[in-house]
Amino acid sequence: MPTAFVTGAAGFIGSHLVDSLIDRGWTVRGIDNLSTGDRDNLSSVLDSERFEFVEGDICDSEVVSKLTNGVDHVFHQAAVASVPKSFETPRSTTETNCTGTATVVQAAVDNDVESVAVASSAAVYGSGGPLPKREDQSVSPESPYASSKRYTEQIARQVGGHGDVNVAALRYFNVYGPRQDPDGEYAAAIPKFIDLLLAGEAPVIFGDGEQTRDFVYVGDVVTANIEAALSNRTGVYNVATGESVTINELIDTLKTIIGMNVSPTHESPRTGDIRHSSASVSKAADELGFRADTSLEDGLTETVEGFRKT
Repeated sequence: MPTAFVTGAAGFIGSHLVDSLIDRGWTVRGIDNLSTGDRDNLSSVLDSERFEFVEGDICDSEVVSKLTNGVDHVFHQAAVASVPKSFETPRSTTETNCTGTATVVQAAVDNDVESVAVASSAAVYGSGGPLPKREDQSVSPESPYASSKRYTEQIARQVGGHGDVNVAALRYFNVYGPRQDPDGEYAAAIPKFIDLLLAGEAPVIFGDGEQTRDFVYVGDVVTANIEAALSNRTGVYNVATGESVTINELIDTLKTIIGMNVSPTHESPRTGDIRHSSASVSKAADELGFRADTSLEDGLTETVEGFRKT
């Protein structure tokens, strides 16, 4: 069975990816500096003989090279993943997302891995241009985070291509699911909404709630990564459902699932937030064989149950 190296292994998406790879019989090495990741996310695999975890930094070329040596596929998930935080800490965001990616991809080339799947973001498209967003249209990053993800795509594909490594850059839309952190100023919307509703408190919407998002379940994102790695394709791919909902509709669905009828409060829109987001998913379907198959209601139900167990 294949061997993989996962960066950001203790994070939200990374830990789900590790679990799935181990379940499939892969041998996995993981790294995380635990700045936002949580070792508890790996509790089900830490004792596995097929999993090795290192607490470390992806900018440490010596450690990254050692962990990459002998692996077949690299899944690069580690990043500072917050638009608001990137405005406040552009230097550290750039160091992690840009220098870190360069370090990981260089190690992959030096160690002759088969493929690298790097986590990018729909944020690279910006707020202009036609909908749904297609991979071949122009991009216009509007935040340091989005700019760093654009660089992630470019450096990974350039260095990987020069070194004959297949690189798939996966543009995640709005990922959600169990283990997503609801705490902190920069937490994503869904975990914050769930946390507040379960406590009987009003969720906070930035803006009027009519902004749209394509929410994709973390299990589908994991599948996209694995399909990308095994396809040995090089390119950029949207990872989304192809269906968007308003934040108001999202809140209504959560209220029904949780059984809590609390009206949300509204605050001013946040700097760098995109008004509407909608994805074309045909390229990932045609070239990777990937289609997200978890409905929003099913995914939210699984997520709420995960929160209730913690």
